[in-house]
Amino acid sequence: MKTIIIYYSQTESTRKVAETLALSLKADICEVKDLKERDGLKNRFGSLVDAFRENKTEIYPPVLNLEEYGTVYFGTPTWANNAAPAIITMIDRCDLFGKDVVLFATMSNSGGDSAIEKMEKKVKARGARVIEQFTIKTKDKSLSQLEKDSESIAQVLDLDIYK
Repeated sequence: MKTIIIYYSQTESTRKVAETLALSLKADICEVKDLKERDGLKNRFGSLVDAFRENKTEIYPPVLNLEEYGTVYFGTPTWANNAAPAIITMIDRCDLFGKDVVLFATMSNSGGDSAIEKMEKKVKARGARVIEQFTIKTKDKSLSQLEKDSESIAQVLDLDIYK
């Protein structure tokens, strides 16, 4: 069975981690787009409220068929100690029964573990088994450093064995 990495990224950080993992693991990749306006101070505050309340949002693609995948990665930035609404929405729309799931969160300083804990409850409720999880701090890191960090995590956690 194949592996897919599903992620949301408002900035380049989570995207860089997802792309690095996909390349390293020879996995398919899918970026979830949040169709709600998230830029600007007012919208950013609203985004944090949406994340805190675990509000759903309109996304593209609206749903994914994961039938051909045995392992599914979900990646998200951390907002208010939660996953971004786009990833929460996608998790709630996917049939994850019998899937192995790897969760990852990027974060400036903290909150990633809390975001992963909440995502873990959601994927387990949808019939998946969480086989691995990790966080990556992004504060003051270049994209090349995030790429190195992602490669290192893939090696340390031996993510290749889950393909």
